[in-house]
Amino acid sequence: MYKRILLAYDGSAPGQQALLDCNEIAQWSHSELTLIAVMPLALTVIGPESGVYDESLQAGEKGRYQAILDTGVRKLADAGMTARGEVVIGDAVTEIARCARRIDANLIVVGHKHLEGWAARWWRGSISKALIEHAPCSVLVVITH
Repeated sequence: MYKRILLAYDGSAPGQQALLDCNEIAQWSHSELTLIAVMPLALTVIGPESGVYDESLQAGEKGRYQAILDTGVRKLADAGMTARGEVVIGDAVTEIARCARRIDANLIVVGHKHLEGWAARWWRGSISKALIEHAPCSVLVVITH
């Protein structure tokens, strides 16, 4: 069944629900758990269509993402599960799919919150929808409202 589960974790309410669901599935199937936090490349905007990589901003953001990830790993440990975590930098869909291939995951779990207006859906897009197209394995999308 599911021997290696990858959870894309961001600490949000949908991410928290995905963590709980992932924990239940992992206990049921005796799976290895890996949490991944995907941090976008830190850019300082210098115009409407351009930006510059900012190394100092990147270091601060990486610490913030690592703290979120550590909290998720600790919650799983408190529930009796062993999980490892990793912060990666780049496009969320690309990095999640890449990590799933690298660890030979059988299942990817992501949280998803329905966005209210059409403009929010258009502007933000859907990571979970795009991930389904690029994933090397099954994807469980945990919905919260």
